[in-house]
Amino acid sequence: MRRDEFIMKKNLVVGQSGGPTAVINSSLYGVVKEGCQSEEIDWVFGMVNGIEGFLKNRYLDFQKMEEEKTLEKLLYTPGAFLGSCRYKLPDDLTNPVYGEIFKKLEELNIGYFCYIGGNDSMDTVSKLSRYAAGADSSIRFIGIPKTVDNDLVMTDHTPGYGSAARYVAQTVKEIAYDASVYDSKSVTIVEIMGRHAGWLTAAGCLARRDENDNPRLIYLPETAFDTEKFVASVEQALEECPNLVVCVSEGIKDKDGVLICEYDSEAGVDNFGHKMLTGCGKYLERLIQQKLGVKVRSVELNVCQRCSSTMMSRTDQEEAAQAGMYGVRAALGGETGMMVAFERKDGSEYEMECSLQDVNRICNQEKTVPLEWIIREGTDVSSEFIKYAMPLVKGKVNCPEGEDGFADFVRR
Repeated sequence: MRRDEFIMKKNLVVGQSGGPTAVINSSLYGVVKEGCQSEEIDWVFGMVNGIEGFLKNRYLDFQKMEEEKTLEKLLYTPGAFLGSCRYKLPDDLTNPVYGEIFKKLEELNIGYFCYIGGNDSMDTVSKLSRYAAGADSSIRFIGIPKTVDNDLVMTDHTPGYGSAARYVAQTVKEIAYDASVYDSKSVTIVEIMGRHAGWLTAAGCLARRDENDNPRLIYLPETAFDTEKFVASVEQALEECPNLVVCVSEGIKDKDGVLICEYDSEAGVDNFGHKMLTGCGKYLERLIQQKLGVKVRSVELNVCQRCSSTMMSRTDQEEAAQAGMYGVRAALGGETGMMVAFERKDGSEYEMECSLQDVNRICNQEKTVPLEWIIREGTDVSSEFIKYAMPLVKGKVNCPEGEDGFADFVRR
């Protein structure tokens, strides 16, 4: 009887790709939970290290987690439970790798494929769904969005951004309080993730109690950065705020498109002659020290922005799980080549609903902060951004503790 059911039903496989977030495993939870509860799905498999690991026959099944009731721990566990990859499928759909992938999918009786990730992951969903159409395959491919950069198009925001933005805002607030204890003038430069889009750095403004509070200056990569104007703005701001906090995106660049971190004369070269870039925060620290002679330090938030479960946003966690569930239901409903998207409803209270968007119109595109939200000659963000971002960071998540008193994460 079990064998007959296996033949009648199809299985689901899910993978994670790209940089992790605080809630990427919440999306995984949503996919697995919905898949295990569905009467139309026989088995739920997980790709270990994404499509790259799957090509090496690395996958697991989630039956044991479901039976042991440990699946809920995914909701609080940072990183990518299944492991990640940055494997880019060939643009040429006649490449033998596609035949190899589909052979493995057929061997596992896969009917539904969910991939959790950012831009490159949506590119994978696009290519696999297009290959399936050409090969007359019935497998349905759905993308589940993920990125702290919040740069996927055709969605109001992405799972992962709210928690990272909450971390940035809270940490910048704490840095500002730390910087205010001294009587002498000081500058603290906080370097925040964002190579091309400044959504995370903009979240630094959420740390303010009022418009005169720190951070006084915020610089995003969407507008050209001028070092001379920067020094002048810092000098002026110090007159009103002696313990100044400045937020900068790692990807700020000048009017010619040269990254500010490339200005660093101390940057060496690797064996191929390529410049090894230091952070822009460290360069700006030395610049202010040389030009103004005040106490200055730079702080790079680094990976903590994306992996802090203790600063997880409840809204972000719930929406991430919702996206995973919605993706499975969409696949069961016959959809393929689509990405789950978030649509914000009109009204004074924040409300979001899931929808589907054509993944072919999403991959290899990039959503940046609207220029009209960047004000004061590129040194701040507007109230429109605050209205947009504030609901996404709301809600505290209390991670269950283990016997050692620390968060009780689950491991593969």
